[in-house]
Order: sequence, then C-alpha cells, then structure tokens
Amino acid sequence: MKYTPTEYPILDVIKDRWSPRAFSDQPVTTEQLNSLFEAARWASSSMNEQPWRFIYAHKGEEVFDIISEALFEGNVWAKQAPVLMVTLAKTTFTRNERPNSAALHDLGLAVANLSIQATAEGLALHQMGGVDKEQLRHAFDIPDFYQIVTVIALGHRGTPDQLDEALKARELAERKRHPVSAFAFHGTFELNENEHSIA
Repeated sequence: MKYTPTEYPILDVIKDRWSPRAFSDQPVTTEQLNSLFEAARWASSSMNEQPWRFIYAHKGEEVFDIISEALFEGNVWAKQAPVLMVTLAKTTFTRNERPNSAALHDLGLAVANLSIQATAEGLALHQMGGVDKEQLRHAFDIPDFYQIVTVIALGHRGTPDQLDEALKARELAERKRHPVSAFAFHGTFELNENEHSIA
C-alpha cells in the first residue's frame, strides 16, 4: 500500500485508493462487480437522472478484446487486468432530451463511489482517457447523445516487478497532490502560480 501524506484527517478507504498499473491474474467475481455497480447506483445526480453507463467484460471474453484494442499504446499494460470497463454519460435528460450539463459530474460521482467500494473490498482500478473513443462508439453502436469518457482497468493489485522499468518507476513513485490551499478558497477566488488568464 502506498503512503498517502495527508494534511488533514480523512477516511482510510480514501487514503488507500490509488491507481496501479500492475494487476494480478486473480479474477474479479460477479458478486464483487455487482457490489461496485450497486455503490455507483447510489451516487447523487441532477434531477435523479443517473446518466452513468458502464460496458464491462472479463479477460478472455470477446468484448474485453474489443475494449483493449481501442487503448492507446501508452495504456497497453491495462490488458493484463482481469476486467476492463468503458464509462459513458448520457448527455441529455431522458424526460425532455434537453442537454444535461451535469452529466459528466454525475458520472464522476458514480465512479468515485465505485472506486471507494472497490478499495474497501481489496480491489483497485485505474482510469484511462487514452483510448480511441470513436473506435468504441462504432464497436458498440453507441449513439451521439452518450459521451464516452474513460476506460477503467479493474482487479487485484499485482507487483511492480510485472512492469517494464519505466512503468515500474511510475508505480513506485511517491504520491503527490496540490495542497488544499491551492484549490479551496474561503470567500474569494485565486489563480495559482502556474495558471494564467487568456486575454
């Protein structure tokens, strides 16, 4: 488990969550997956729209190969995970088909719930934006009012020695985050040192 240098007290299940690239070949059971999706199910959402969708497959299944073939070269390590899933957000409200500006936010809440549940159950996941989304759209015949957002590799953590040297170094790297003061502003707003406004 990686050390998490927190500034203030937080729950252990949040501290213990991180995104590995090395996964063991231990399978993820249907019961475990259903618990993760149940956690996602109870995320909050605008107008209770629940716009999140997941397409998932186990290693060895045809759909797993379809998903893995859409990964960019830098994410080929994810093919070793026992489960791959695609995350999507329905970008219109079902009741009136108007744009849902909170759809991505709400998908994020659902994935956060799923992540915390996974951590509590001894599982880990790694989200990736490096994927050919149009390839996935075509493969699964996904309509335009769904936005494909990420692919998630899910499973039990492996060991860094499974990875090549470059990925192993990233796996072993110290965890870092911006301080709370860089993003939480009491009664005002501030640009950080490395930010700039566009005239």
